[in-house]
Amino acid sequence: MIKQKITIIVLLSIFIQLSISSFGQTDYLKNISTVPNHPRILLLNGEEEGIRNIIKVNNDWRKIHQAIIDESDRILLLPTLDRVIVGIRLLLTSRECLRRLFYLSYAYRLTNDRKYFVRAEEELLKVSSFVDWHPSLFLDVSEMALGVSIGYDWLYNDLSPDSRTIIKEALLQKAIIPSLDAKYNSFLTMTTNHNQVDNAGISFAALALYEDNPELSKKIINRALTSIQIPMKKYSPDGAFPEGYGYWGYGTSFNILFLSTLQKVFQTDFALANIPGFLNTATYYEHMLGPTGECFNYSDCFFSKGMNPAMFWFADYTHNPSLLYNEKRLLNQINVEDRILPAIMIWGKGIDFDKIPKPNKNLWVGQGECPVALMRTSWTDANAIFVGIKGGSPSTSHAHLDAGSFVIDAIGERWAMDLGPQEYNDVEIKGVDLWNSKQQGQRWHVFRLNNYAHNVLTVNDSLHRVTGMSIINSFSNSADSLSATTDITSMFSPVLKSAIRTIAIIDKKKVVVKDNLVNTNNTNHIRWSMLTEAKVTIKSDSVIELTQHHKHILLRLNYNGIAKPFKKSVKPATTYENQNKGVSILGFDFDLTPNERKEFEVNFDFGREERY
Repeated sequence: MIKQKITIIVLLSIFIQLSISSFGQTDYLKNISTVPNHPRILLLNGEEEGIRNIIKVNNDWRKIHQAIIDESDRILLLPTLDRVIVGIRLLLTSRECLRRLFYLSYAYRLTNDRKYFVRAEEELLKVSSFVDWHPSLFLDVSEMALGVSIGYDWLYNDLSPDSRTIIKEALLQKAIIPSLDAKYNSFLTMTTNHNQVDNAGISFAALALYEDNPELSKKIINRALTSIQIPMKKYSPDGAFPEGYGYWGYGTSFNILFLSTLQKVFQTDFALANIPGFLNTATYYEHMLGPTGECFNYSDCFFSKGMNPAMFWFADYTHNPSLLYNEKRLLNQINVEDRILPAIMIWGKGIDFDKIPKPNKNLWVGQGECPVALMRTSWTDANAIFVGIKGGSPSTSHAHLDAGSFVIDAIGERWAMDLGPQEYNDVEIKGVDLWNSKQQGQRWHVFRLNNYAHNVLTVNDSLHRVTGMSIINSFSNSADSLSATTDITSMFSPVLKSAIRTIAIIDKKKVVVKDNLVNTNNTNHIRWSMLTEAKVTIKSDSVIELTQHHKHILLRLNYNGIAKPFKKSVKPATTYENQNKGVSILGFDFDLTPNERKEFEVNFDFGREERY
């Protein structure tokens, strides 16, 4: 029996060596001989005292701390987690595991109240007893591993030897070893958030178990240091995140968890933060939020709520507190559903919310895989005009058929909106291949994802070209105009010779969306469309009125030709997709004659408000 066990260990060792060496890497850790004792992940032993001192003297930080403690008390009343698969994912369970263990471990370290330790240990042992952590979708494994690693590391000195054995065996067998299997570790070469999340989760596991097998842990971390550079290079050149605002909050936050822990354990991030564009990405994230509190939610963007802890890391790392201007505004919206909220107490370092200045630019433009331009008339005026316009390609991860799409805020309302994504499970359980984004792929059968449900041009009622790519050609930041121009020709090629869209804020009073089209030698039908939650009233062939919350704006079409205005509900053909209640699509239809060159613009006239 002993001989058989030794053979298994030897074979496992060979398997590990082959699996890791097959992924080319640099030995970043060759000069590392020791690491800190437990706890070593994110918050070293004794660093709790710095947090305690802050919450004693600062009401804002005490408020956030207390929200975490109060939520930890609510977690005590919940049943322990079960292994529940929803659709093709264990992810809801994994995320709740991370949330509970991060909160409970934080609460125990800050208060020394044993009730939090006892419950955290119960959760650790329960998830460690699961048959597996669902490696077929490795995000499930990684988020579970991250939570278990924090719990194991932060509570290590109080865990019984038996509990330690059970938990570390689970981390090894259900996280680290599956990450070495080619069936499951495709994340290593991915360019998306999967890479960032998975490398963070498995590296946390390797750090949690470091003293048990330092050579294996080093190899796992070396592998992550090489692999995570792939998605980090996607922030180049300016910091625009290809997958949009929502997935920024996912991929970038886990990337920061990884970098922050490297800094604590090894006193270096191995220059990863200096990858071009990465440190600029917090500016992108900040500019993406409009004065209404809603973001420019293009691509598969589920609205995030409350402050983003990662922004505090960026503000500290770059010595730029203005990055926290929006986070300051969100101080009264502490989101205890945010599973990494306790990290804010580590990264915030007690920054004084009363001394956060406003950003100094009203226009931000980022190129890259999904170029975007973001402009506003003011950071301090709740009634300011805000416009976001995007380019990009439908072939980008989580993208929609929406090149040239825009959102508009003004007088405290969002007038031009984006529906956001369709819930994945709703369509996946119906057999829709949601991730087939080829031209004829089923992804584009989902209403919210195609160009019929965006603020774009559509030609001949056809889908945009999936292989198209649109950049921000030019932009202006003059005294009387903020503007950006994108070439969207490739979305319609070869049907149109040219399609150029410009959007501008003029004299801080109105918005103009201008399109310049050059036709081929065919007659082509053009639709200009926009989505809104406002009440839509067609006033004439060239004027549409929008009304919401007793506020009115006018859309005026300036076009030398015959156009037909329209409005209709935004209801998909299927019953299992989101029915988009309360949303309308409006716009103008017209035809281009052969070889015609046409410029037309839609002017948004703001400022009309009923007063009672």
